[in-house]
This record gives sequence, structure tokens and C-alpha cells, in this order.
Amino acid sequence: MASDSDFIKTVFGLKMKQFRQKKGFSLQDLANLTGVSKSYLNEIENGKKYPKHDKISQLATALNCTYDDLVSTKLDKSLAPIAEIIQSDFFKEIPLDLFGINKNNLISIISEAPKKVTAFINTLIEIAKNYNLSKERFYFAVIRSFQELYDNYFPEIEEKAKDYILENNLSEKPHSTEFRQILERQFQYQIRSLDLGQYGASGKLRSLFIPEKNLLLLNELLDEDQKTFIFAKEIGFNVLNLNPRPNTYSWLDFTSFEELLNNYYAAYFAGSLLIRKETLTQKLSSFFENEEWNPTLFENLIEEFTNSPETFYYRLTNILPQEFAIKDLFYLCFTKKKNSDKIQILKELHLNQQQAPHANATSEHYCRRWIAVKNMSNLKENEKLTDAQISHYKDTGLTYLVISTSQKNPFSDGTNRSYCIGILLNPASLKKIKFAKSNQIKTVNVGVTCEFCSISDCEVRQAPPLRLEKEIFNANMKKSIQQIRKEILK
Repeated sequence: MASDSDFIKTVFGLKMKQFRQKKGFSLQDLANLTGVSKSYLNEIENGKKYPKHDKISQLATALNCTYDDLVSTKLDKSLAPIAEIIQSDFFKEIPLDLFGINKNNLISIISEAPKKVTAFINTLIEIAKNYNLSKERFYFAVIRSFQELYDNYFPEIEEKAKDYILENNLSEKPHSTEFRQILERQFQYQIRSLDLGQYGASGKLRSLFIPEKNLLLLNELLDEDQKTFIFAKEIGFNVLNLNPRPNTYSWLDFTSFEELLNNYYAAYFAGSLLIRKETLTQKLSSFFENEEWNPTLFENLIEEFTNSPETFYYRLTNILPQEFAIKDLFYLCFTKKKNSDKIQILKELHLNQQQAPHANATSEHYCRRWIAVKNMSNLKENEKLTDAQISHYKDTGLTYLVISTSQKNPFSDGTNRSYCIGILLNPASLKKIKFAKSNQIKTVNVGVTCEFCSISDCEVRQAPPLRLEKEIFNANMKKSIQQIRKEILK
């Protein structure tokens, strides 16, 4: 809820509706009894209006309750759960309108069966606790759902970035110096590089913005591309007038969902500045015309725009759905720390909700047959590997063209990273991407996690298929029960 006033109006509307329904009155019946228009009564019940004292007295008389019964914010047992829900962080911070949800309509639905809705919400909370789902991870999941809802394409931001490029005559492949000068000249930034480690800051803290001084502090370990992206993002915060905003990069803390959303908008703007939509579309069209897969050509394509594979791969998720109508795709960023066998998904996006894997908190082992995981695990010092694979998910029957680039992250003490884009192979995508039919690309049966994989002869399995075996056991038990019933009921 936006304020205490909103809460008071909402509670009043809920109580009036409850008293009206107990009397068996329609809105028109109540309008006839009080002389208050039906449309105004409807706005009261939807939490949009709060009546004056004289009208509250008329309503109380018609509903056979006291004035205090209506104006008190104390709810009876049947409605009490609603108060907790509408005052929760969910209503305070999540902008439901992003998903086309009208707050008042949602509250009306909740009011019809508050106990059941509360039980459902408590169930979600319990699941979140069991899977260690923090507030941060929940909000990031909301952001991903928002991106997926709009195919990760926001034309208003694209247009503002395009206009800004033209107004400032930006280079095709901008350099950090160019953006730094803009921040200092247009937005009066002070910018300094520091050894942030001397203050006890983690090596992962790339930058810190101090709004009181309009000062941007950069970790002196940053490379050229990291500085360029940070500067582009700072320009985004200012051009789009995004506030509240986070003050750290990488992500350390946030005070609201709006802050997290604005962080995403600024990053989207930065990507649009760094890799122009029209140019990338043209280059991709030519690249997709190749009959054979050539990893060197793909690496050259990345380098035409940026030295950061991460920025390039993520920009593909904006362009492919919009310009090529390729919406059945996923983007993943894997990490593997030095001297560790643990593979983690750091970033993910699934535009049609079919693709696997998703990041999980159950410590299951991701399939080592994926090209992104395989290449990342075999990296040599200062090596970068780009390759492609046709990944066939045996259990679902879905097949993807997966292109991946793996490299050591120079900013995180030898951590290996892999970025990949997966495109569902169907008649439409095969027609657009000619090299997807190339015999040079190896087809591999893959799973999601070892614990749920039916590939029996896997040479890189990390754990037995315990979850799969349990499902098979349950399915066989159900068949046995059906047979027993059939025999007994003959």
C-alpha cells in the first residue's frame, strides 16, 4: 500500500462490503436506502474513496451497525488476515501494475476468501523458507518474470538510448573515456579510482556512488570494459531520471523493489548505448546466413561491439525476440570458483518458461554435458573458448542450439565464467539460422541435474538420479495399486 491513508480507505471499503453482504443488499439496494450513488459506493468498496462523516452515519444506519464499526481499522476474524497482507512488503514494494494487476481488484479477490488466500500465502512463505529463498532472491525472480513478460525488450528505453547517441554523437564502440567525460561535463560527476581493498571492501565491490558529493569511486582493478559499462549505467540513471537507485556495483544491498527495478532499467539503457540495435541486427542477419558454424567468426562478431562476452550475450536477449521473432530462448551465466568443482548459475533468463535449467538452492549437480559447463571446467590460464552444441533434452524431447563463450573473470581471483544463449530448434529458427543444420555442431543428449537425469551411461555424472528414481518408484506403486483394485473389484 502507498500510505496509511490508502490502508484506511481499503479497510473501510472491505468492512462496508462485509456488512452489506451480511444484510443481503446489492449496491443498488444500499444506494436506494442512503441516497448515495451506486458508482460512489462502488468506489468506496474498492478503496478509492473515503466518505464524509454524514455519509458514514447514513451507511451505518442502513447497514444496522454503529459509526465506530465502520471507521475502526480493527478487522474481525474473517477479514483480519487481509490487514497483514495489504500492509506487507509485497503490497508496499511490488508495483503490481507492471504485471497488469489492479491492486483494488486483487484486494477484492482476497476479501472473498481471506482465510484461504492467507493459507496459500503462508504456504508460499513456508516453501521459500525450506528452499532458502531470501527477500533478495524473491525480488530478483520478480524482475526476471517482468523481463520475460515483455520478451526482455523495452522500446521506450531503446528510443531514449538512440536519441542520446545521436544528441551526443557517440562512437560506434564507445570507450570509457568518452563516457567519463559525459558524466563529468553533463552531470557534474567527480570520479576517482581507489584501492577499495584497503578499506576492507570485498574484491567484488566494483564501484561505489556517494550521492552527497556526486562522487563515483571505482575499484582500481577494473578493466576497460567494466569501467565502460559502469559509466554507461550511470548515464542511464541520470537520463532516465531513475530514483531511488542502488549506490554499489556489484549488488550488495537494496532498500526497495523499485530500487532493484531501476537498476535493471539503467543496465538496459547501458546495453543499448554500448551495442546499437540496428547495427547488431544487421550483423546477426549476415552471420545467420552462414551455412557452417565458425566460432572464430562469432568471437569476431562479439569483438566488433565489445570485449565483454557477458554484455554481448545479454544484448542478444533483447534483439533476438524483437528483430528475429526468436522468443523460445534462454540466457545463462555459469560460474566456477578456483579450486572448486561447484557449478553455480549466476544469472538467467527464460523467455518462454520451458527451458531448463533454473538456478536452485537444493545443491543439485548441473549437467556436465552442457557446452557452457564443459568449456568452463577445461579453461587454461588466460584462455577464452567459444563453441556451439545441439543440446537434446531426452526427457522433454526439446532440442536447442546453444552457443557459449567461457573465460576467466579477471576481477574475481581466477573464477571461471561461461555465458550461453540457447535457441529452441523448430522450423522457424532453423530457417533463420542456417548453420544450425551444420554437421560441424555436435548433438549431445543432456539432462538438467544429475539427480533428475535418465541418461544411464553418462560418463560425467556427479550424483545418482535419486529424484528420478523416487518418481519412478511412485509411478510404479500407483500402477500396482490400480492392478490390485482391478483384481479385487472384478
